[in-house]
Amino acid sequence: MTRPLNKHSALRFSLCAFGLLCVATLGFFAWQSYYPVSAAAGWKVRVVHADVPKAASLMPEADGSLVVSQELDKGKGSIVRIHPDGSREVVVAHLSKPDGMVPTRGGWVFSQESADLPVSFYKDGVVTELFKGDSVQGLWVEGDDLYAIEDRKPAGRLLRYRWSDQSLSVVRDQVQEGEAIVRCTDGRLLYNEKNKGVVRELTADGSDPVVLSNLNQPTFLMCDERGLWINEDATHRARLLLIDKQGRQQTILSFLKAPQSIVPSGRGTYLVAEGGRSRVLELTPE
Repeated sequence: MTRPLNKHSALRFSLCAFGLLCVATLGFFAWQSYYPVSAAAGWKVRVVHADVPKAASLMPEADGSLVVSQELDKGKGSIVRIHPDGSREVVVAHLSKPDGMVPTRGGWVFSQESADLPVSFYKDGVVTELFKGDSVQGLWVEGDDLYAIEDRKPAGRLLRYRWSDQSLSVVRDQVQEGEAIVRCTDGRLLYNEKNKGVVRELTADGSDPVVLSNLNQPTFLMCDERGLWINEDATHRARLLLIDKQGRQQTILSFLKAPQSIVPSGRGTYLVAEGGRSRVLELTPE
């Protein structure tokens, strides 16, 4: 006959069970955080720059240096240049969540993903405020137009700034956590809504059809001859996806942690900002 547990034994059993549950939970999250990034067949990945706090946007320069936005908040963010020899210099300091960057007009434009902060133009050491937005993230430049998208819910905006007359217009409102906008090689201008897990095409009639759906927190978009690249801004087990020109989806990188931008390096490889692990990866086709 089995003897019932006494009060002290039951307490010990409960504490042991709780302890095992805590260990298992912590182990699971540690596994998700530290499990190595995995590349698909035909690709390899390596860390090229570590200790880049909250790496967000990347901008390779002709001299081999790399400009990186470090997306820290409350004036602790900055834009740094990593030189080919690995040395670093702060280019712009005291920013709040500096995020998007795009080269243009002999300099570059950058955004800050905080309320009521400006989108600014940097050239020859001088920062010029262009216009203010609310949590602006993604940027895109073509000709006289600078597009900017706000990462807000429930009512972010897609903005267009005209260099020629410094005018600012609202192209779309009620955008759910818009994070990126990009022109693809097939002519489509695409933007995403992270909260809805979709990518839309910006159309003249305002219908903006969904071209991709059921995505897991899509953030940065990039188009090139291989197709449309999409990073998932998920804390655990995020992926880098490639949608080829036939519409086929392939997972190129797995087990990322809050990846942000992907850009061509100019050397036949790609650079990926993995903000959740504060580093920059290089992705190489084999």
